[in-house]
Amino acid sequence: MPARPAAGSLLGIEALDLKDINRILDSARRMQRRTRPMLRERRIALLFYEASTRTRVSFEYAAKMLGATTTVINATASSIEKGESLIDTGYTIMALGAQAIVIRHPSSGAPHLLSRYVDVPVINAGDGMHEHPSQALLDAYTILGHKKTLKGLRVALIGDIFHSRVARSDVLLLTKAGAHVTLCGPPELVPDVARTLADNVTVTRDLREALEDADVIIALRIQKERLEGLQLKLDDYIARYQISAERVRWARKDVIVMHPGPIIRGLELTADVADAERTVILEQVKNGVAVRMAILARALGVSH
Repeated sequence: MPARPAAGSLLGIEALDLKDINRILDSARRMQRRTRPMLRERRIALLFYEASTRTRVSFEYAAKMLGATTTVINATASSIEKGESLIDTGYTIMALGAQAIVIRHPSSGAPHLLSRYVDVPVINAGDGMHEHPSQALLDAYTILGHKKTLKGLRVALIGDIFHSRVARSDVLLLTKAGAHVTLCGPPELVPDVARTLADNVTVTRDLREALEDADVIIALRIQKERLEGLQLKLDDYIARYQISAERVRWARKDVIVMHPGPIIRGLELTADVADAERTVILEQVKNGVAVRMAILARALGVSH
């Protein structure tokens, strides 16, 4: 059993320093300008225990644009459904010739566990309520397409922070880069302890306070059934925390609005905000391919 994750693994933002982050973002910029098949004859397994559109498809496109062969393994169409353990699935994929494994799993820590048993790079494509590092990297990449630097930016994350692996990774990355992050939502979704995620983090219940002077607004997905389970009324949430065109005007004039997707129009944000020029949600999706190309190249030790 390997003593530590294979070189090139990406298990979370927490383990990256600012130099690592900048190297990945610089590589993504080069790849967006010019792509070449640097991963020809390499084999990458996409192991998805949860449904996914943006992350899975963009990792698959990223691998194929670099010339790699991909295999998608879904939990409902493989031996996983028959009860095969994560570790045995990893052994099987590796024995079949996979040279890197991209994994999404509902359990926090699953990619870390797998990385201890396989000797190929493991890339975390989202694990439970823990982290989603590639999303944080593409979010940073998108922001830098509109702002000169992350340092000193005021970023407002609105919605379900408690259950969001995107929020955790975004907070870790943005604060490492010197941004100030404000988390906003009801106590059930944004507990006070969330301010301990990193330095330069503020928690508020007041949406206007969160949005005033914000350079970036990131809305997070709200699950209606989760609100019901927490005895939060949907209408109350919308009245207090929905991002509308009027509320966006509380922020800076050059604010950009983001969302990791999938969006629920009329809940987290209004349709006019979703389609506004300052909203860069589809740009995030597009940038995901370049960033994930950089992640895959890094995993397999290939430089652009």
